[in-house]
Amino acid sequence: MKEKLYIFDTTLRDGEQVPGCQLNTIEKIELARALEALKVDIIECGFPISSPGDFKSIVEISKIIQNSTICALSRAVEKDIDVAADALHFAKHKRIHTGIGTSDYHIKYKFNSTREEIMKRAVACVKYARRFVDEVEFYAEDAGRTENEFLAQVIEKVIAAGAKVVNIPDTTGYCTPEEYGAKIKYLVENVPNIDKAIISTHCHNDLGMATANTLAGIMNGARQAEVTINGVGERAGNTALEEVVMAIKCRKDFPVETSIQTTHICKVSRSVETLMRMPVQPNKAIVGRNAFAHSSGIHQDGVLKNRESYEIIDPADVGVNDSTIALTARSGRAALNHHLQKLNINLTEDELQLAYEKFLKLADSKKDINDYDLYMIAGVSQEKIQQKVRLKYLQVACGKNLIPMATVKLIIDGEECMATSDGNGPIDAAFKAVKSLIHRKISLEEFLIQAITRGTDDMGKVHIQIENKGEVYYGFSANTDIITASVEALVNAISKII
Repeated sequence: MKEKLYIFDTTLRDGEQVPGCQLNTIEKIELARALEALKVDIIECGFPISSPGDFKSIVEISKIIQNSTICALSRAVEKDIDVAADALHFAKHKRIHTGIGTSDYHIKYKFNSTREEIMKRAVACVKYARRFVDEVEFYAEDAGRTENEFLAQVIEKVIAAGAKVVNIPDTTGYCTPEEYGAKIKYLVENVPNIDKAIISTHCHNDLGMATANTLAGIMNGARQAEVTINGVGERAGNTALEEVVMAIKCRKDFPVETSIQTTHICKVSRSVETLMRMPVQPNKAIVGRNAFAHSSGIHQDGVLKNRESYEIIDPADVGVNDSTIALTARSGRAALNHHLQKLNINLTEDELQLAYEKFLKLADSKKDINDYDLYMIAGVSQEKIQQKVRLKYLQVACGKNLIPMATVKLIIDGEECMATSDGNGPIDAAFKAVKSLIHRKISLEEFLIQAITRGTDDMGKVHIQIENKGEVYYGFSANTDIITASVEALVNAISKII
């Protein structure tokens, strides 16, 4: 029987410390709901004494969240703990997360103190927090650089004072997996009352080892992992929730399991990306755009024959409908034929060979191969290429002190129709106008704008992903006018539905 690994998400606290990623209360509530649906065990919502906004957010989240434990951060200061307790007043399940730095760097330079005094403060803050909540978590800041013997003494004392969870942060991301795993093991073996508390990991990614360190900690006895969605966080970021959870799910040699609903991972990832305005790098593990994309012909052929040839995770497990077989100059005949069949184009072996030769010539000179290109390569008539939905006319009005407005004229199955709408911006207004004309419930899953060259006269390309009745459809366009390119990409995706 595998043990439970508690997932402690700090996206709303540590994750929000990224410059430019601050969230308002409504946005925090939205993400908190998403984290609860993901079945995160503990949600750290903020540092309430730091600002009225943080305090308010924790109060409002506490009123709404019913299943996850709501956690508030504090320093080893009574006033901090008082404010944290007030913020958690309405929480059904509440936790105060308090602590102090324990490394010699912090003791000498940050606090100008001694080990003895730090020990007293650590014990005092836990005892004080226990006046307000049963669940107190103690953090030994910079534990990664704290001498193990002293760290063990502190942990023993705070557990005796009432701490239910002891957090061992690698605050600076300095540790290697071997070092961090050994540190957790040392505590397990040398703290007499360690069985009275849960050991938690909290790793940073300064050297790119946050996930590896977290997993090493788990293998050596930690039973709580502190993580963020997409790995957002201070400096180089925190341990990514999706990486830890999927490593445990994918591999069978970890002695733990989580309660995370993994099919929600990508959806929550996109929400964090949007609300924090922090794009996920395409090659990011699990949630990156290219995480399940294959462009090499050898890989594509293998995946089409058997997904597990090159994929250790089923995309559906994280909420991705399917792998992406990208068409590039490195693609083989199998990939080309796969895309042609999706367009209901079935070729003989000889026809496919001719089409493939044409494809390679085009792919060498063009980065993006679209449906029109495939029709042309396959020798399909112009009539069949014609989209069922086409953009005929677009006019937008926007600027300072103006309400963005857009008028769109579409040709749907040969008939013209027109609509006007306002929006938060010209693209939003145009998208609303288009949606009003198609009478289909669609949701925008991904919207990506890329520059092809440089300069103010640059050609911009837009990739769009929309969802309709559980199916995902892709659209693409390129234009010097980015608004036109955006609307054309949306129309291109919609034409595959109608």
